[in-house]
Amino acid sequence: MKAMVLKAPGELVVDEVARPSLDTGQVLIRVSHSGVCGTDLKIYNGAIPVNYPRIMGHEMIGEVVEGGGSFRPGDRVIIDPELFCGACFHCRIGQTQLCPNGMLLGRDTNGGFAEYLTAPTSHVFRLPDSIDSRTAPLIQVLTTCLHAQRLTNIFPGESVAVLGLGVTGQLHVQLAKARGANPVIGITRSLAKRELAQTLGADLTVASGEGAIQEVLDATDGRGADLVIESTGVMASLADAVKMARFGGRLLLFGIITETEGALPFYQLYFKELALVNARVAKSEDYPGSINLVQRGIVRLEPLVSHVMPLGELKAAIEMLSANSGQRMKIILEHR
Repeated sequence: MKAMVLKAPGELVVDEVARPSLDTGQVLIRVSHSGVCGTDLKIYNGAIPVNYPRIMGHEMIGEVVEGGGSFRPGDRVIIDPELFCGACFHCRIGQTQLCPNGMLLGRDTNGGFAEYLTAPTSHVFRLPDSIDSRTAPLIQVLTTCLHAQRLTNIFPGESVAVLGLGVTGQLHVQLAKARGANPVIGITRSLAKRELAQTLGADLTVASGEGAIQEVLDATDGRGADLVIESTGVMASLADAVKMARFGGRLLLFGIITETEGALPFYQLYFKELALVNARVAKSEDYPGSINLVQRGIVRLEPLVSHVMPLGELKAAIEMLSANSGQRMKIILEHR
């Protein structure tokens, strides 16, 4: 089969490789569409080390070729790329996302930037016909947002501020609105992303910067937001989140902060008695709920796709990620 193979950092080639063999309890899937993620960029440039050669890709959908369990050839499915052992302490108590023996398809083993992929039947979920294949890979991203929001209550009428309105920030806006939050405040310096957030349900959008904190306070009767979702992964944004939250409020740390040091208003963190919730990836149980939200139109994915490209242009797609263009949202690759 043809696959996009990473031979070394920055060395990505189209190659002919063996089709993966099917083990007991697995299904063989012909991949039709996949999404390009920041994790792929970090693997590509060597920031996340992997064993080479490696086929990247962990946001993918396709059709079953050989079925296991209740799956039949032709079933259109999405794959949960987070594998877990099922036997360790964390798996036994339902924290499969924290499994120390876990693996991510596309990082620890070969992933979806190829013609075919095998996955355990427990990690494969049918897709309804009503969900477009060009947007369906985004459901994997939605599961991580849903998992995060499931870690904290949002009561109807509570205020939610979302810092960062990239793909995940836009999903958080929609989920918070669906859970009854009011107002939902989206914050970013990009005018286009603020306008998009308003079409997806944000009650108010604010340009990030020095005035953003005061605007959030003004929109919440001077109290601050009940919940602030930090979705940029930048230390300075987390500092703003502390200042935007009300006394006794909550912070949901969703963006992955890789900085090892930085300035934070630690006294405010203490004095406000803020609760911090940190989220990591998702669970398989988040897939049916995410699929249902998209199928019912509660979460819209199509406005979040800015580019659709052939699989062979993966390198160009990754370079678009590294350019960090404000106009780019999710890039979807077509495999046929």
